[in-house]
Amino acid sequence: MSDDTSRATGDGKNDKGGQEDEKVVGIVLVSHSAQVAAAVVELAKGLAGGAAGVPVAPAGGTEGGGLGTSAELISAAAASVDRGAGVALLTDLGSAVLTVKALIAEGDELPDGARLLDAPFVEGAVAAVVTAATGADLDAVEAAAVEAYGYRKV
Repeated sequence: MSDDTSRATGDGKNDKGGQEDEKVVGIVLVSHSAQVAAAVVELAKGLAGGAAGVPVAPAGGTEGGGLGTSAELISAAAASVDRGAGVALLTDLGSAVLTVKALIAEGDELPDGARLLDAPFVEGAVAAVVTAATGADLDAVEAAAVEAYGYRKV
C-alpha cells in the first residue's frame, strides 16, 4: 500500500477486524439505557441504508445492566469503532455528557480524535451515521449532527 499512514499487515487488511484499510469516522452512542443506545444504533444504521462501512457502537447503562453510564463501556465502545478518522460521541443527557467530558479530559481513555458532539441524540445520530457513510471527515460528521438541532417538526 502506498499510504504510509495505513495499518496494513501486508495482506490488505488492517488490525481492526480484518476490514480493508479505510479511514472512516466511528460513532459511539452513549445513553443511560443499554436498550436505548442499541435501539438508536439500529435506527440510525437502518435509516442510513445499513451503513455497513460505518462503525457504530452503543455504550448504554452500567456494566451490571442497570441505568446509568459507565466510563469503561464508553472507552471500550470508542476503541471498537476507531478506524483512524476520529470518533464522534453522542450522548443522551446528564451524567452521560459529564462522563464523556471526563474521559476526554483524561486524555488517554479514548482514541485520538475522539470528540463529544453537541447534538440531539436520535436525530444527531442519524445525521452522523448518514454523513459518515459518505466518507466524510469528523468535522463534517459533527456539522451534520449539530445541524439536526434545527430540524423542525411543526
